[in-house]
Amino acid sequence: MAATATISHSSSITLYSNSQLNTSSVLKNTCLSSTSLVYSSSSTISINSCNTKICGGVTLKSRNGRGGIRGGRLVCLAASSSSAPSVNLPKALMFDCDGVLVDTEKDGHRISFNDTFAEKELGVTWDVDLYGELLKIGGGKERMTAYFNKVGWPEKAPKSEEERKEFIASLHKRKTELFMALIEKKMLPLRPGVAKLIDQALDNGVKVAVCSTSNEKAVTAIISFLVGPKRAEQIQIYAGDVVPRKKPDPAIYLLASSTLGVDPSSCVVIEDSAIGLAAAKAAGMKCIVTKSGYTAEEDFLNADAVFDCIGDPPEERFDLSFCGSLLEKQYVS
Repeated sequence: MAATATISHSSSITLYSNSQLNTSSVLKNTCLSSTSLVYSSSSTISINSCNTKICGGVTLKSRNGRGGIRGGRLVCLAASSSSAPSVNLPKALMFDCDGVLVDTEKDGHRISFNDTFAEKELGVTWDVDLYGELLKIGGGKERMTAYFNKVGWPEKAPKSEEERKEFIASLHKRKTELFMALIEKKMLPLRPGVAKLIDQALDNGVKVAVCSTSNEKAVTAIISFLVGPKRAEQIQIYAGDVVPRKKPDPAIYLLASSTLGVDPSSCVVIEDSAIGLAAAKAAGMKCIVTKSGYTAEEDFLNADAVFDCIGDPPEERFDLSFCGSLLEKQYVS
């Protein structure tokens, strides 16, 4: 026999392994305020934005006491097209590129760096583990410079600092050409849910931008060939050397919000790395982390939410309504 529960101010809901809370059927037309939702591994919390209003003070906590959406799964189902959204939407949705739109690092950028090193006969190879460490440095040119400064410059590299900058720039240019060839062949797919979330944003008048430390040509290729030309026309790109200081510095996100004419506090960022998260939070923006292959074990305690991906139905993790709900501080990690 089905059980009925009354959920009121300061209630606590505990979800144990494999349990589910679906507000579209269980909490239909209810209001949750100052409610604690405590979940375990494999729990599912589905929040239907048409039927359930979640007010300030709602907290999601894992049963091990650590914040964020880690052990279980939270789904905020979008309102139907005939219904007005029940939460305020972001003014802008900003995506990192590598690791967020496409998991490009291991089998894209790393391969292109190594092919470039081989062409130039530098005797350098970045294996999977080493490249994972190098990703802590934002920007390909900066990454190569830091690596050579640490292990020693190749014999074929020039000696003066100015010539070495030109040498690094030439390597990066060739690496970008090789990477773009991979993208144009569509060898790397979009991550689950990316196209869906972009479409939801564009359909609701939310501005969309991609903010990346990668070369602008490489980012543009990803947007054009993988995200699609029609969407690309409506997406602003901020990438490469458009700002003097790269992530974790917030400069690129502050530039994007300023150019788009939106307040940072009204923006939601999708990132996959600790340095990207730091940049978004320093800019005063909400940040959702979708973990990628290289970043799964990084520290995301400052994130507003953490998922393994955005996800497409029926495996959707979150949607635009969930992004909007973060702006009202409905979910506190």
